[in-house]
Order: sequence, then C-alpha cells, then structure tokens
Amino acid sequence: MRELSAEFFGTFWLVFGGCGSAILAAAFPDLGIGFAGVSLAFGLTVLTMAYAVGGISGGHFNPAVSLGLALADRFAWKDLVPYWIAQVAGAVVAGGALYAIASGKPGFEPGGFASNGFGDLSPGGYAIQAALLIEVICTAGFLIVILGSTSKAAPAGFAPIAIGLALTLIHLISIPVTNTSVNPARSTGAALFAQTGALSQLWLFWLAPLIGAAIGALIWKIVLMPGEGVEAIGGEESDAT
Repeated sequence: MRELSAEFFGTFWLVFGGCGSAILAAAFPDLGIGFAGVSLAFGLTVLTMAYAVGGISGGHFNPAVSLGLALADRFAWKDLVPYWIAQVAGAVVAGGALYAIASGKPGFEPGGFASNGFGDLSPGGYAIQAALLIEVICTAGFLIVILGSTSKAAPAGFAPIAIGLALTLIHLISIPVTNTSVNPARSTGAALFAQTGALSQLWLFWLAPLIGAAIGALIWKIVLMPGEGVEAIGGEESDAT
C-alpha cells in the first residue's frame, strides 16, 4: 500500500504540476511561461517526486515506465496492474483538482485542457503517423535514460536529475506535435476534462508510449545493459526512477 500510495501521489504531482503549468501559468499572453516553461515544469515534477518517494515505489509515475521496467527485469510483473491503477487514479484526481481551480476564473472554458492529440487536436496540426512516431521514439529514449541512470554502472544519486532533464527535453521536442504524452496516465487525466475530441484519440496515447517503452527496454536489455545483476524494484536495493 505504501508503494501504491507513492505512485498515486507522484503521478498526481506530475499531472498537477505539468498540466497545471499549461492550463494556469501558460495562459497569459504577456506573463505566460510558454513551451519552455511547461517543459521545465514537467521535468521538475518527476525530479522532485523521484527524490521524495522514489525510494518507496521506484518512482515510476507512468504506466509505460512500469511496463518498460518489467520487461527489463527491474520490476515484478505481478505489481504492474496495481501500479497502473494507482497511476491513473492519481492522474485523474489531479485533473479534477485542476478543473476545480481553473473553473474558479470567470469565463473559464476547458478547451483542450492540456490534453494530447493529433490532426486537428495537435498544437501544430501534425497527422496521426507523426504523432505515433514521435511518441514511440521519445518514450523509448526516456526508458533508456531511466534504465541507464539507475543502473549500477551509473553515478549514484543523480538518476532523478537525468530523468527530469530527459522529460524536459522530450517536451521541448514534442509539444508542437502531440502536446507530449509519453505517459498514458497523464493523457487520461487531462482528456477526461477536455472539451475537445481528446478522449476519442486517447487510444494512441496509451498504445504509442507502451510500444516505445517496450522498445527502449529491449534496446537496453539486449544492446546496452552493462554486465550487472538485475533486481526487481522494491527489493533491498531498489532503483529509484
């Protein structure tokens, strides 16, 4: 229960901080933080919660990350579905909290509500194939950074920084294409409150990150992994991600 609670709160913080920066702080033409600010906000959410609760649950905060870690023999398969449930629940509660806050402003319209999309729902009007490809590539790269920075060959204690900066970079690349998912829970938490067709496109933002995570995990396991023993997350020497 402690591990699932940590995943709930970590994912809540990711969605509340990341999507909240887009919904609340980026909405002002003159004072808004822009794409760069939103990208940094997402990175900071993962960095801060990885340090805060990563030692409890491994600090996944993302169903795709949990899948990738399981495929890389860093996480127990029996815990995958409970982690997914906790992560999605945290994202949905964060979305609800943001909706309650944002709707306190007169004239509030949810619009896209920081949701992900392709075609007409893409910030830059990118088609489905572009959205699929960038989400797969970015999630695969994210998993490689996570697995590499938490391996026994990496300097100890710096993994959250590398992972947070990687997520920042991913957002800088892909916000114009899909508004950046790489996280099915994050996509779900926002889509439920959007006034667009985001829910009808949510399938892609589950499928693409899960495929990308699997690819990244397999690249790491087969090609890149140094000669190290592997342990499941939650053991005596858990790898905080």
